[in-house]
Amino acid sequence: MQVLVVYYSMYGHVLQMAQAVVEGVKSVKGVEPVWRRVREFEEVERDIPQHEHALAVWKRQQEIPVCTLEDLKDADGIVFGTPTRYGNMAAQMKRLFDSTASLWLEGAFEGKPAGVFTSTATAHGGQETTPFTMMAPLLHLGMVIVGVPYSTPGMLHTEGRGGTPYGASTLAGSRNELNPAPEDLAIAQALGRRVAEMAKKLRG
Repeated sequence: MQVLVVYYSMYGHVLQMAQAVVEGVKSVKGVEPVWRRVREFEEVERDIPQHEHALAVWKRQQEIPVCTLEDLKDADGIVFGTPTRYGNMAAQMKRLFDSTASLWLEGAFEGKPAGVFTSTATAHGGQETTPFTMMAPLLHLGMVIVGVPYSTPGMLHTEGRGGTPYGASTLAGSRNELNPAPEDLAIAQALGRRVAEMAKKLRG
């Protein structure tokens, strides 16, 4: 049984969250994580060498395969991760969703559990709206959405960090100067574990 973790990351915050999600999937016996990145836009890829930090993150991801429709079809559960763009998913992730019409027609996603995670620059920059807007296409595809309950350690807090019941999240800072808090990574790991456990129940 496989759970796909597919993400888009330019500055590395979502990449770190994705690694934590993968570890969560690994913790469930009988479930194998499949780690994929979303294809970058050609014009953005050409511009990346002009930005030192983005270039370093880009180089770190080159060994991770680009997600294909076959990856999406073969998965028993999927966890999607993206930074926020004006309260919504990044266009690179949206392009992946928009490419799935052929799979939608054959019902390839129906009954599969799905979770989402995100990174935002500020505390009110899309921590909730990004997971919510990502859920709309998941429901159209017939997926079963898996959130993060408040019984998860680290969820009940008033600190300036991530963690929502709609999906794992973290703060990057307005200059991308922050790293995901350990609690945010733990919640991302919990999300991966929950999606894997749900996949065993629904698809086993």
